[in-house]
Amino acid sequence: MTLEGVAKTALGVALVRARESLRDDRLFDDPFAQRFVDAAPGAFPEQPGSAEERASLGPLASLGAAFAHHAVLRTRFFDDYLLEATAAGCRQVVLLAAGLDTRALRLPWPAGVRVFELDLPELFAFKEAVLAGAVLAGAISSRADRRVVPVDLRDDWTGTIEAAGFDREASSAWLAEGLLIYLTPSDAATLLTRASGLSAPGSRLAFEHGGMASPALLATTRDTPTMGQYASLWKGGLGAEAPDWLADHGWKPQIHDGAELAASYGRPAPSHPMPADTASAHGTSGRSAPGQSGGSFLTALRVN
Repeated sequence: MTLEGVAKTALGVALVRARESLRDDRLFDDPFAQRFVDAAPGAFPEQPGSAEERASLGPLASLGAAFAHHAVLRTRFFDDYLLEATAAGCRQVVLLAAGLDTRALRLPWPAGVRVFELDLPELFAFKEAVLAGAVLAGAISSRADRRVVPVDLRDDWTGTIEAAGFDREASSAWLAEGLLIYLTPSDAATLLTRASGLSAPGSRLAFEHGGMASPALLATTRDTPTMGQYASLWKGGLGAEAPDWLADHGWKPQIHDGAELAASYGRPAPSHPMPADTASAHGTSGRSAPGQSGGSFLTALRVN
């Protein structure tokens, strides 16, 4: 089975996680990521090996390095966020657009945690087939109660997740990783309004903050066949207004700067940052290009 559109971007993230898991200084270990990549042979063009080959790609090489750097930082940051939230008492974790995420299987959850994964039916058809092979190989052992919820997040999914066992009276930890950029501002607001309506006081919420790319870089990627198909999917999400939106909807937001996170992880930005005229601006706390900062992230606490 092949993945297309937004679902296919999950394979790119799996590739990044698989490569990170091989590093001696890895920031996380995802033992399932390579299985997803192996299950989709030919999904990615051959990667440039030499410095000369990478240089020939111009700003797209910088874009690839920046994306990988950002994906690694966000994976580690959101791992820590979810473990901190469950340690604080949240026993429901909701992964909005879970993609090929395997946190339900790989993180050391406290006892009694239930993880709800929401994504498109076609994504789960691929994911569950690969994980079934891991089960047969004896590679899966989870401390969490994993619940798969196939939905289109642009539709009303609240009844579906409750039918899967979600309790709106209990606190929950929500994660929208790599999602909002693919939604229009209206769709992003609707999604988070639904999540807010299911969130008891003490619940947590996290997602990336800021645009995926500047207008100049978007123009470059859209004009390139291998990248334009993905750039055309970017819709902007809540944009710079996200912190204000959260505050107006019963959340107490906090911005986490990617540059500071990268320093705390001992993981420097790529050595070939994007040119200034094509740099992508992330976040509102010290705006800088991904690849230089790693972007920004928002977490929020439900206060009413």
